[in-house]
Amino acid sequence: QVQLVESGGGLVQAGGSLRLSCAASGRTVIMYTMGWFRQALGKEREFVAAISRSGDSTFHAESVKGRFTISRDNAKNTVYLQMNSLKPEDTAVYYCAAPVSPYRTPQSMGGAPMAYWGQGTQVTVSS
Repeated sequence: QVQLVESGGGLVQAGGSLRLSCAASGRTVIMYTMGWFRQALGKEREFVAAISRSGDSTFHAESVKGRFTISRDNAKNTVYLQMNSLKPEDTAVYYCAAPVSPYRTPQSMGGAPMAYWGQGTQVTVSS
């Protein structure tokens, strides 16, 4: 069992930055490829970024590429999402997740079933 807790969300002006954290407990997340997803009000949840178990491979959605960076610190059992140059369309609840198949490549996380989800953290970007 893995418990995931996101933090770091908030209200920021367009062009600003935030860093989200996803702290894990239970089974260590070093065993899992990890991902970030987001869901805006009235829209379906969408993939944002994923990172391999070792951290040496990452994959970002086109909509955030060059602005967001996923990373992880396995010693701290934590995954991060650094978000720069934020836009109003980035407004959403952001979730971290671990897949049913722990060894997924980051590129395959977008359509994969997730075994564990955090409760989410709200990011609001004002124009």
